[in-house]
Amino acid sequence: MKVCILASGSKGNVTYVETTNHKILIDMGKNKKYINDSLKSINVNPKDIDIILISHLHNDHISALESFIKNSNITVCMPKEMFASLKSIQNYEHIKIYEDEINFDDIKIYAIKSSHDAIASRNFIIEEGNVSMVQITDTGYIKSKYLNLLKNRDIYLLESNHDVEMLMNGPYPDWLKKRILSDEGHLSNESAGFYLSKLIGDKTKSIYLMHLSEENNRPEIALATVKKTLSEYEVNFDNIKCAKQDEISEVMMV
Repeated sequence: MKVCILASGSKGNVTYVETTNHKILIDMGKNKKYINDSLKSINVNPKDIDIILISHLHNDHISALESFIKNSNITVCMPKEMFASLKSIQNYEHIKIYEDEINFDDIKIYAIKSSHDAIASRNFIIEEGNVSMVQITDTGYIKSKYLNLLKNRDIYLLESNHDVEMLMNGPYPDWLKKRILSDEGHLSNESAGFYLSKLIGDKTKSIYLMHLSEENNRPEIALATVKKTLSEYEVNFDNIKCAKQDEISEVMMV
């Protein structure tokens, strides 16, 4: 399995996952040119993408979807409530409706429910044989019933959206601060560290902190806070990096 973050942040989100038989994109933020150029930079032909997973319908996760799938036969996966609300692709023929799991030949995808102010929002675990990756962003918390399923995965791409103090002292209006801090908002740096302390296992190889706010966070603050929180829970793990808005990550291989 190969995993590469093409973009992560409030201006667009796209992650590339490659298994033996499939080339997958999680979300379609940014624009088609950016996605195509990013894929080519890691030696992936954009025309080889055969599966798209949509986490939710906010624009920073779907802005390139309609243009990317035009005249293609890419399988687009989403819950029925999400599809019904996305009028721009109602005539697209290659939609796969799911509830909690999606199965293809060599992979199993768990689509776990997130807590966000968007219709039928989901996050994902992708398994191929004995390797797996997790992407969790745009959620106010992680439901406890999913923790066992999420434990001890090879790669975690986990939201670390904001530093609470920066958010509270920053320029956002009160209503927006309350939204971000709510159970339907975004994970803070402290929350990311707490959840990672419960999830990291012997198999875990790489962690990327995702969806960092440009106004209310900094990579060095996110990393320091997450590592401090892990140490408080006596968890030792050093291979933690921050995903960026306009730069692709390394290609992680497991």
